[in-house]
Amino acid sequence: MFGFPASTEFNKRIPKQKFYDHIDIGSSLKRIFIEQIHLIYWRNKLAATTLNVAAGEDVTEIEVLEVQLKSPHLDEAVLRQIDREIPYHILFVLTCEGKAQVWIGYKEAAASGSNAFKVSQYYHTDWMSEKELQFRVDELSMDAIYENLVRQIAGDALKSDSGESLQASIERDKMRQRLEKQIAALERKMRKEKQLNRRIEINGELKKLRKVTKGF
Repeated sequence: MFGFPASTEFNKRIPKQKFYDHIDIGSSLKRIFIEQIHLIYWRNKLAATTLNVAAGEDVTEIEVLEVQLKSPHLDEAVLRQIDREIPYHILFVLTCEGKAQVWIGYKEAAASGSNAFKVSQYYHTDWMSEKELQFRVDELSMDAIYENLVRQIAGDALKSDSGESLQASIERDKMRQRLEKQIAALERKMRKEKQLNRRIEINGELKKLRKVTKGF
């Protein structure tokens, strides 16, 4: 499915209750699981054994989960909850009414040294026809396969001509996003400012930040 080799197919339904049973019954996250998700399927298991590639140093498996939605919207908090529960890297394929959207998080081992992971950033594609959704995994190791999937899904956000590592690309993109938020906040502030001298000061700050963003 999704163009992955038949050797990776798993196609096992996972009860969505598995991910929220221990959450307090009054939790808004639990309501989101119930109200937004129809079914969850574990579609593929990408691993050294199923792909006949070298094992990764950081990535041992990539689980491909299809999340069938009741409407074309899913709160990101749901993906974070699932990522917390599963100690492997995950490729999420959201489907609804014949359309699909792919999400993947940059997932790292937690500093505690346990099996826990943390997701610092999510990237996703636009909605597309399910028939258009085809992946190729031509890389020779699990680490390389994961990096290629993240870069494919992120698109221009992680594009680099310098051969930088995936982690460096992620950090650069996070910095760019922080700067863009600062710029948006200053633009709102300037629109509300009445004093000319303050507007000039704010505009000077904006010019500096916009100049920095060009380097990203």
